[in-house]
Amino acid sequence: MSDVLEQAEIDALLNAVDAGTAGDASAEIARAESERMRNVSTYDFKRPERVSKDQMRAIESIHEGFARNFGASLSGFLRTIIEVRIATTEQLTYSEFIHSLPNPTNFNLLTAEPLEGQMCLEISPLIIYPIIDRLLGGSNSQTFIPQRPLTMIELRLVKRITDRALQNLTEVWSSMVKVQFELAEVENNPHLVQIVAPNEVVVVIGFEIKMGDRSGTMSLCVPFNVIEPVMGKLATQGWLAYKRKIAPESKRDDLAYHLGHTQTELAATLAETSITVQEFLSLQVGDIIQTGKPATADVLLKVGGNTKYACSLGKYKDRRALRILRESTPDERF
Repeated sequence: MSDVLEQAEIDALLNAVDAGTAGDASAEIARAESERMRNVSTYDFKRPERVSKDQMRAIESIHEGFARNFGASLSGFLRTIIEVRIATTEQLTYSEFIHSLPNPTNFNLLTAEPLEGQMCLEISPLIIYPIIDRLLGGSNSQTFIPQRPLTMIELRLVKRITDRALQNLTEVWSSMVKVQFELAEVENNPHLVQIVAPNEVVVVIGFEIKMGDRSGTMSLCVPFNVIEPVMGKLATQGWLAYKRKIAPESKRDDLAYHLGHTQTELAATLAETSITVQEFLSLQVGDIIQTGKPATADVLLKVGGNTKYACSLGKYKDRRALRILRESTPDERF
C-alpha cells in the first residue's frame, strides 16, 4: 500500500472506526490499492521501447538476408569461407551504443536516400586486421591486432569491404523501401561522432563475422528518427514475405502471357566451311565458295543463340522464308 492515503480512504477509515468495522475498511482499502496497481506497467525512461516486438522481428528478418548475402559476397572476394550471422538485435540509447564500442575502431557513417539522417556501420578491429592481412597475401594465423587508427592504405582496402556491405544493404532494404546506401564519412573514434542526441533511441543489429579461426563483430546502428517514416511497412513484412512465397504459383499464367510477348532473335545458318587467309584476301565479286553441303540439306535455325530447329529454305510472298521441319539434335552440324 501507498504511504499516503487519499481523502476518500481516510473518510472510509474514520467511518469504519465509528461503526466498529475498522478491519473491514482496511481490507477494502488494500483491495482498492491492489486493483489500481494491476493497471500499472513498468517503464524505463532510460531505455524507452519505441519499436514494437513485431517490428524488431521484421528488422531482424530483413538483416538475416543481408548476413547471408554479405557472407557469400565476402567469401567470393577473399577466396575463403566467411560466415556472417546475426548475434543481437536490440534497442538502446545512442550513448549506450557509443560507449559499447572499442576505440579506435572502423566507424562508418552512412546515408540512405531518400531517408533523412545518418546511420552507423562499425566493424571491429578484431576482424578488420585479419581481412586486411588476407587481402595483402597473409595467412591470418598470427595476425597482430594493433591499437591504432587505420592508415590511408588500410582504409582503401577496408572500403572494398564496406562497399559490398552497402550494396547488400541496398538490396535487402529494397523489399521495404527503395533506398540507396552510400558511405558519407569514416571515423576512428566513435565518441567524436554525434549523429543524434545521446538519449535518442537507436536500433542496433549486431553481427558476428568468422574467417577461419578469427572472428569479430560488426554493428549496424539505425536511429529511430531515420526509419520512423517507414515503420508502418515493417509491421507487414511477415505478411509480405508470405505473399511473395505464394505469388509465383498464382501468377504463373500472367508470367507466361508476358513472356509470350517477349521478342527473341532468330538466325539461320546456311552452311559452314573453312578457307585459307590467302584465299580470303584474294576473293573477288562473283567468286563462288564451295561448302560441301548439299543444296537440299536442312538449314539449322538458332533461337536466342542456341540451335533449336532444322528447317527448309524457301520463298513466301516474295521474301526468303524457313519452314520448320523438326527439332535439331545436339550433335547436328551446319
